[in-house]
Amino acid sequence: MLECREITKIYGRKKAVDAVSFQIEPGRIYAMLGPNGSGKTTLMKMAAGLVKPNTGGFFYNNEPVGPKSRREIAYMSTEPYFYAWMTAQDVGKYYEDFFEDFSMEQYQKLLQRMELTPDMKTKSLSSGMMAKLKIAVTMARDAKIYMLDEPLNGIDLLARDEIMRSILEASDPDKALIVSSHLVDELEKVVDVAIFVKEGHLAGMYDVEELRIRQGKSVADVYREIYGHGGEQTC
Repeated sequence: MLECREITKIYGRKKAVDAVSFQIEPGRIYAMLGPNGSGKTTLMKMAAGLVKPNTGGFFYNNEPVGPKSRREIAYMSTEPYFYAWMTAQDVGKYYEDFFEDFSMEQYQKLLQRMELTPDMKTKSLSSGMMAKLKIAVTMARDAKIYMLDEPLNGIDLLARDEIMRSILEASDPDKALIVSSHLVDELEKVVDVAIFVKEGHLAGMYDVEELRIRQGKSVADVYREIYGHGGEQTC
């Protein structure tokens, strides 16, 4: 479905991503894990076709990612990307104009679930409310792949439950979801596969159920092994 082939991205003298390869299959939820600066966001932006790699590439259904794949890949970035004058309703109309698979009806339902109203101005939203707005508008698309970059940042515990429910409801045998985060304990409850990225390298990729059954380990256990002795918070 989505394949990363020996992809490398260099910024100046720094290799943000170094010779990474993996495959994303439909019907599964993936967690892309690692501390800030590990390369998660760069990988997602290249998968979305927003950043070009120096070598290697992402392929969607065996074709290089580009304008065609963007019609079926829904990407939510960490950065705010709405105009200050917009209301939540304007944000929905903006997406409706750009994406044929966007459902205004589904968007309105997600706004209500996230306790947001269509008349709210984006410039007045807190970081947590802005995160919920970005999730609502992204998940209102009927995409084949959803990529959510740090969707739980700035979100309180109760709101995280709603976000996780939205993610689970979007799961489908024909769709794949990729969620990046450093909040391991939250994602472990819902993901099928954990991808660990460390200093631009693929540090490991594990089937979560097999990890539990065959090795008796949790995703949090592996996170601690890879990133060191409590140096990164897992919850």
